[in-house]
Amino acid sequence: MKLATLPNGSRDGRLVVVSRNHTLAASAETIASTLQDAIERWSEVETPLRALAERLENGSASGAFEFVEAEALAPLPRAWQWLDGSAYESHGALLRAVSGRAAPPNDGPLMYQGLSHTFYSGTDDFPTPSEEHNIDFEGEFGIIVDDVPMGVSVEDAAKHIRLVVMINDWSLRGFAMRESKIGFGWVQAKPPCSVGPVAITPDELGEFWRDGRVDLPLIVDWNGERFGAAQGYHMAWSFPEHVAHAARSRSLCAGTVIGGGTVSNENFREVGSSCIAERRGIETLDEGKAHTRWMRFGDRVRMETTLPDGTPLFGVIDQKVVQG
Repeated sequence: MKLATLPNGSRDGRLVVVSRNHTLAASAETIASTLQDAIERWSEVETPLRALAERLENGSASGAFEFVEAEALAPLPRAWQWLDGSAYESHGALLRAVSGRAAPPNDGPLMYQGLSHTFYSGTDDFPTPSEEHNIDFEGEFGIIVDDVPMGVSVEDAAKHIRLVVMINDWSLRGFAMRESKIGFGWVQAKPPCSVGPVAITPDELGEFWRDGRVDLPLIVDWNGERFGAAQGYHMAWSFPEHVAHAARSRSLCAGTVIGGGTVSNENFREVGSSCIAERRGIETLDEGKAHTRWMRFGDRVRMETTLPDGTPLFGVIDQKVVQG
C-alpha cells in the first residue's frame, strides 16, 4: 500500500492512497484524515485503507483522480519525533579516517534526535542563509512506526514498522565539525529534512525488504549528473534494531520517523556516494585534499529508488538550493 499527503490549507494536509504506478490517487479522509491519524489508529484503519488501495488498482475506487507527485507534501509534513541513525559503517569509517577521530564506543546504532516540526516535500526549494555554511545533501531510507513500548525486543520492534520512506537529510557541514567537538547537538548543522512524496508499507518492496533493510540502490544525481547509487542493504544495524535501540529506555509515539543514515557501501569508489562529505573524504584519502565543492544556490539534487523493473516506490526528491 502506498500513501501520500496532499495540501488542503492545513499544516498536516489530507491523506490519500496512491496507485502502484503513481498515476492515480483516492481520498482516504473518510478512513483517516491525515497520515498521523492513520498511524495512531493503524490497527483500526489498515484494513479499510488496503481495501481502498485494491479498489484503486482495479479501477473501482470512487472519485479517483490523477496523482501528481510534485503537488504532494511530505507524507508527514510535521512529526512528533525524528531520530536519525548512522548505520553504514563504510560512511562513518571514511569520515573518521579523514578527521582522525576514533570510533565511538556504543552498544547499538549511533543516533541523534533532530527537529521534526517541519519536513520539506520532495520538490520544495531548500532555503539556507549562506553558501559559506557548506551545504550538503544526504540520501537515506527511513521508517515510520506506530506506538512502540519501552524495552521492546528487536523481534517485536519489526512489527511496529508501518511505513518506509526516502529522505534527504540536509546538512550544513560548516557547523557540523564545531558542534561535534562540543559534543552537544546537532542544532545549527541540521535544518529540516526532505521526504519523498510517497510512503509505502514494507510489503511493497517484496523481496527487497530483506532483514529489516531496503535492498535496493538509492540513486542520487547532482545538477543532472550521477553522483551515487549505493545499495541500501549494507546497514550494520537493521531498522528493527534502530527501533529497539531508540525504545530502550522510553516509549516511542506513533508517527516517530527513524532514519538509517547516509546510504554508503564499502566500494564507494565504484558506486559513488549519497553525500558530498563522503566524496570529499575519498578525495582527501586518495589525493591528499578534497576538490569537490559544496552546493551553491541554484544547484539541484535528485533522489529516487525504484524496483528493478522500474516500478516507482517513494517517488522523486528533486530540489533546488535557494538563499533563505
